[in-house]
Amino acid sequence: MSYLLKPLKQCKLTFNNRLVMPPMATSKSEQDGRVSKEILDYYDEKSQGGYISLIIIEHSFIAQKGKASERMLSIAEDNVVEDLKELANIIHKNGSKTVMQINHAGSATKIDITGYEPVGPSAIANPRTGTVPKELTKSEIKIIIEEFAKAALRTKAAGFDGVEIHSAHGYLLNQFFSPLSNKRNDEYGGELLGRIKIHLDIIKAVKDAVGNEFPILLRLGASDYMEGGSTIEDSKAAALEFERAGVDVLDISGGFCGYTVTGNTSQGYFSSLTEAIKEVVSIPVILTGGITQAHAAEKLLSEGKADLIGVARAIYKDSKWAQNAIETLK
Repeated sequence: MSYLLKPLKQCKLTFNNRLVMPPMATSKSEQDGRVSKEILDYYDEKSQGGYISLIIIEHSFIAQKGKASERMLSIAEDNVVEDLKELANIIHKNGSKTVMQINHAGSATKIDITGYEPVGPSAIANPRTGTVPKELTKSEIKIIIEEFAKAALRTKAAGFDGVEIHSAHGYLLNQFFSPLSNKRNDEYGGELLGRIKIHLDIIKAVKDAVGNEFPILLRLGASDYMEGGSTIEDSKAAALEFERAGVDVLDISGGFCGYTVTGNTSQGYFSSLTEAIKEVVSIPVILTGGITQAHAAEKLLSEGKADLIGVARAIYKDSKWAQNAIETLK
């Protein structure tokens, strides 16, 4: 059997094949972040036939202060749950599983988006946006941890199969992880264990809210690819801590570099990161990044670079990509 078609069952979240549609912002929600007909139609189209084992819903803001952009999906209030149930039901009816990605943008947002001054771990310019945020107090950090937990509980109430915590692409948790943006002198800064304390606190709070059986994924920006930024050695150590804390799947992408690597257009350009992380953890690892060909996905899996393959832009451009890939490999 092809590697891409092989089920993965050694996990709380079981997969009928190794193909994942990673989160991609669509800007299709209502202005207040509620589910729109456009969102429902989009995910209905992408999940037709159940060829994609897991669909990760685009990043959704846990609080107004953490909203990254206009028409971003919301998981910030209880009144969004009923509409999100409809979204989960459509994807399930088509035969795929689905989890929601929950996020706080931190210093990667603007006052004209949120109505609030941007916040971050330290009052240091965001390397991607140049925004200098207000430094979060410990009491404010505690509120954000609670907001992640409440968002995860709403995700469960809406009938999703799990929740993904977003710590990549220069958003708030990535800002804590990266030494470029975290210069704190308290327990949430300094060495690696300080910089990931907020992650560990969130994982615990989420588990307390949703229970031990609800799968937790974490998207990790495993390298900033910038001088003085986070490195794969940081991420290997962090990945071990996240596994110990109860994360069930690690979804690997870039840090402040975003979801690309300058000058690298290979199929699976984050594969050196996933391969290194797979060496230290026993939980499944998702590789996304420039994968547009089924045979490339097959090769990356066969070489042990990852356990699951995320195909983003190719599926965004062609809703039949997954069906064609699977039929080619049968």
